[in-house]
Amino acid sequence: MHPIISVSALRKAYQSGLIALDNVDLTINRQEIFALLGPNGAGKTTLISIICGTVGMSAGQVLVDGHDIVRDYRAARGLIGLVPQEISLDIFATVWNTVSFSRGLYGCRPDPAYIEHLLRDLSLWDKRDRRVIELSGGMKRRVMIAKALSHEPKILFLDEPTAGVDVSLRRDMWALVRRLRDKGVTVILTTHYIEEAEEMADRVGVIAQGRILLVEETEALMRKLGRRRLTLVLHHPLGAIPAELAPWKLELADDGHVLVYGFDANAEDTGVPALLRRMAELGIDFKDLDTSRSSLEDIFVSLVEPAP
Repeated sequence: MHPIISVSALRKAYQSGLIALDNVDLTINRQEIFALLGPNGAGKTTLISIICGTVGMSAGQVLVDGHDIVRDYRAARGLIGLVPQEISLDIFATVWNTVSFSRGLYGCRPDPAYIEHLLRDLSLWDKRDRRVIELSGGMKRRVMIAKALSHEPKILFLDEPTAGVDVSLRRDMWALVRRLRDKGVTVILTTHYIEEAEEMADRVGVIAQGRILLVEETEALMRKLGRRRLTLVLHHPLGAIPAELAPWKLELADDGHVLVYGFDANAEDTGVPALLRRMAELGIDFKDLDTSRSSLEDIFVSLVEPAP
């Protein structure tokens, strides 16, 4: 099956000399939820804007369902719905007219039943006759999503969709994303809420300084790069880590009451049994222990931040 989006050797340079994207290659599969992670200024919004046709590229090629975004702009753009970070709406129009008008801009026939279903999905039905200016910030964000979905696109881009929104909208949005994927829509999102990407995304891409550092299935990424942490709560605090335990590169926390050991759970020898034996030989007793895996956020930070 061909990917629904294919990006090849994409480059974006500005006259100032800033290179926003540098030789980016990326493919996005049909009917997947793809999370694009990166720090501010990494190139996430620029990449999305180029695919959506709102920013021009300096070099490269982008295909949307086989349509070149330059040569066949109208067909490519008609397949895409975009929810940008900034709220941009006609504040004096009603919710119903805003969404219906957006559908018409794409040349779609009026479909009141679909618009009603969409507004109900986004908890906007009882606000359909309200002017946008009367809505809360969260409700305006919902209207932006409804606009993006008004023409029934195959692809939905969500650029930082839950930044600064209430918990209720965030929950509703992720439920909507799952329903859209189940209906065949491909969803691409950028987010700083890394725990949501870990929970929601089928695959994760990490971008920094205009380059794609990694693209991987979320679970495979956790297995490949995820580390585990062993936390030992000591019976008696330590003033310092004994020299005999130096090979394990331990950390001392909580005023000496806790020893922390990071290890690769996939390694043939994790070092944990040997550590516990050595501690017993030294008379260092513990009253509790816990293991936890590193989060996607830990992995993200390790990829984008240079080692000290």
